[in-house]
Amino acid sequence: MADEAKAKGNAAFSAGRFEEAIRYFSEAINLAPTNHVLYSNRSAAYASLQRYEEALTDARKTVELKPDWSKGYSRLGAAHMGLGSNDEAITAYEKGVQLDPSNEALKSGLADARAAAARSRAPPPGASPFGKLFQGPEVWAKLTADPTTRAYLEQPDFIRMMQEVQKNPNNINLYLQDQRMMNVLSVLLNIKMRTPDDEMERDISETEQRKQQAAPAKKAPEPTPVPVPMEISEEEKEAKKRKADAQKEKEAGNAAYKRKDFEKAILHYTRAMELDDEDISFLTNRAAVYLEMGKYEDCIADCDQAVERGRELRFDFKMIARALTRKGSALVKMAKNSKDYDAAIETFQKALTEHRNPDTLKKLNDAERAKKELEQQEYYDPKIAEDEREKGNELFKEQKFPEAVKHYSEAIKRNPNDPKAYSNRAACYTKLGALPEGLKDAEKCIELDPSFSKGYTRKGAVQFFMKEYDKALETYQEGLKRDPNNQELADGIRRCVEQINRGNRGEISEEELKEKQAKAMQDPEIQKILSDPIMHQVLIDLQESPKAAQEHLKNPQVMNKIQKLVRAGIVQIK
Repeated sequence: MADEAKAKGNAAFSAGRFEEAIRYFSEAINLAPTNHVLYSNRSAAYASLQRYEEALTDARKTVELKPDWSKGYSRLGAAHMGLGSNDEAITAYEKGVQLDPSNEALKSGLADARAAAARSRAPPPGASPFGKLFQGPEVWAKLTADPTTRAYLEQPDFIRMMQEVQKNPNNINLYLQDQRMMNVLSVLLNIKMRTPDDEMERDISETEQRKQQAAPAKKAPEPTPVPVPMEISEEEKEAKKRKADAQKEKEAGNAAYKRKDFEKAILHYTRAMELDDEDISFLTNRAAVYLEMGKYEDCIADCDQAVERGRELRFDFKMIARALTRKGSALVKMAKNSKDYDAAIETFQKALTEHRNPDTLKKLNDAERAKKELEQQEYYDPKIAEDEREKGNELFKEQKFPEAVKHYSEAIKRNPNDPKAYSNRAACYTKLGALPEGLKDAEKCIELDPSFSKGYTRKGAVQFFMKEYDKALETYQEGLKRDPNNQELADGIRRCVEQINRGNRGEISEEELKEKQAKAMQDPEIQKILSDPIMHQVLIDLQESPKAAQEHLKNPQVMNKIQKLVRAGIVQIK
């Protein structure tokens, strides 16, 4: 069963369905908790979702279970890298390389970790020295006044370049190779910037001077007229005007969309597309309107066109992802009638390959959950569930517990609301020694039907076998409140009391006591009691001041907490 769950997890991981992979790997771990490969695989799935804390926990468990397995250190290094703990990542990768010196993945990871550590130790870059030059309205006034830079103001890419530098002065480093930026700095700094052309002019000038010194004096040349900046053509002006008009139509469409005037919004977005077919945001916005109107086919058509056109124009991958996500949303709406979520899931996965957006990931998870719920609904059949449970009961009587588990599991799939199936499977797990799984099923049984006494006997039995006698006692007592005449619950209480009294009388070995105390210290309730300052003083008084201790014990709440500590073996009354 663990291998089957592992195989399903591997398939989901390969398809990029990481949440699903985690569920299958977790199921496999519950069945085979000492299999290091399962923790390694789940660590990789967590890392793929950038849930690095969980990835680190699983990676550590992998290394703990199999210290001589190099891949465990690869998982450990990747998790540390994701959390920004570069030095710990280096240590992990180095251990892995020691175990497997020829492993390219480990060597590559080690190189990446060292590079990241070097970058993190490097001093942060200071603000650009030119930052203040680009601030304030006088920047544009200076550029307009200069004949050279004035011509640049008609160039859209120049305007974008200036705006990016104004937003972040460090962006200037991206444009220093652009001669226009050098001319801008020249104007703003009011200095002459030397360029390769200047060097050439200087060389020519020096050559001319030598020629003039050697030749007879000549009449001074006429001054060279200053070139007049070229005016943009009528076609360029018209194109610029059409783009500006298209943006106005888009803004009008946005306003209409907010007012829920969808017909008018579509009209404006359509006009914008007619004016400028190089901006796919008009298409994605119109697709959003169609989605709101329930015109899913039209929405999908616009999204497909936006993706195709966006790739032709080499648009930002985020815009492509947005179009695909919107298409996926339309497919989800259609799937509620068609009951086919596969197309929507595939579209969301494609969107995530373009850009890993949290909103898209959530939509993917919701679609996968809806598909699973639909499959469960279609699989639901109480009659088959009861038949499977009976088959499990027959195998249980024959002590064929693994086979019985399979039939009980099938019964649960067919009818997940039947507490008896969970109760029966809990009994199987208990017989197999899979106590955490048995406890989980018993708790689910109680959750589904709090009046079903079998759930309490199953849960109490598991806790008793786990030597958590105080918890088992509480479970049996809770069950007996609901079914006062249940002999099985009464016998459970008697056995728990015997074990607790045995511990109180010191009739258990030192090793058993230490084991009991170690388990108790992991209990959140015990931890809360011990961290309470009032209880801390009570425990001191129990040892040093009997009179004060008697006053404390008159308080029912304090007495109840002391009894919990006694049952847990933390406090011993002699």
